[in-house]
Amino acid sequence: MAEFAFSEGTRVVIRHALHEASHSATDSLGYVSARNATHVVVATARGLETIALADIIAAKEIPPPPAPRPR
Repeated sequence: MAEFAFSEGTRVVIRHALHEASHSATDSLGYVSARNATHVVVATARGLETIALADIIAAKEIPPPPAPRPR
């Protein structure tokens, strides 16, 4: 991916390459926490994930999660 155009605080989903033999790519869903010229940090439900920009296959902004339903 040539340019990562999302600012901090934006909710995104990022498909990125894995360097393991069993999988080729995975998705990370969360909020952009930090970014620089080579990496982006996404705050996911599992914690912070640092992703190299060179490993990003696709990325897009997504809307906020839906409100909880009343029970």
